[in-house]
Amino acid sequence: MVDLLEYVEKKPRTRTTSALVVVPTYNERENLSALIPAVLRDSRFDVLVVDDNSPDGSAQLVEQIAREFPGRVHLLLRAGKLGLGTAYLDGFRWALARDYDLICEMDADFSHDPSVLPRLADATSCADLVLGSRYVPGGKTLNWSRARRFISQGGSTYARLILGVDYNDLTGGFKCFRRSVLEALDLDSIESTGYAFQIEMTYRAHLAGFHVLEIPITFHERRAGHSKMNANIVTEALAGVWRMRFSRSEGSSFAKSHAS
Repeated sequence: MVDLLEYVEKKPRTRTTSALVVVPTYNERENLSALIPAVLRDSRFDVLVVDDNSPDGSAQLVEQIAREFPGRVHLLLRAGKLGLGTAYLDGFRWALARDYDLICEMDADFSHDPSVLPRLADATSCADLVLGSRYVPGGKTLNWSRARRFISQGGSTYARLILGVDYNDLTGGFKCFRRSVLEALDLDSIESTGYAFQIEMTYRAHLAGFHVLEIPITFHERRAGHSKMNANIVTEALAGVWRMRFSRSEGSSFAKSHAS
């Protein structure tokens, strides 16, 4: 067992704002033992791991860590691989059934730096949805090939142009929502399951009138394990952008109620 106390004091601390970090996993055991304690360093944050029945024992590790930090580490175990988007939606519903003020999302592989979470949360004082952006001034990616950066940045540009929005990093998955955003959006009508999910959530928040803010982040190559990206996920994202655009043209409802 890793020395969790290197990162976090076990003694509960008083907090004025409660935030949940939703982390979808499939075979991320190697990363979770360090990631979870790193997130918990800020007393505002709890962690919900949404695990798709990983054969590497990710869920069992989360349960072990949860015993070290009662009430701050939670596990939502699903039957199998059901898609990134559905994992986040299940995590969001879990959070909304409790009293969290902020709901964040991040990858399990340290491509998103846990030390940036407090900046995302703090930025919600002037925004409803905060995006950790690789493609605004000050943002960057590390240890990526030119081809991978071109595909990623090109995908965001493609989505931005088709959807008619000004956000520079629509495909990123490092975000923090105010509770009111997720309460207003019709989560049951979200159609994307892969990386297009990230585009769809931001786009729907935008259409519902919420204030979306981008702050710069450094995106790191994963520490351990293998990327889940594949051709099917890319294809879904490309086609999904057009579906979102046509749904808007046809007057589809994207929210239960509009932001004030």
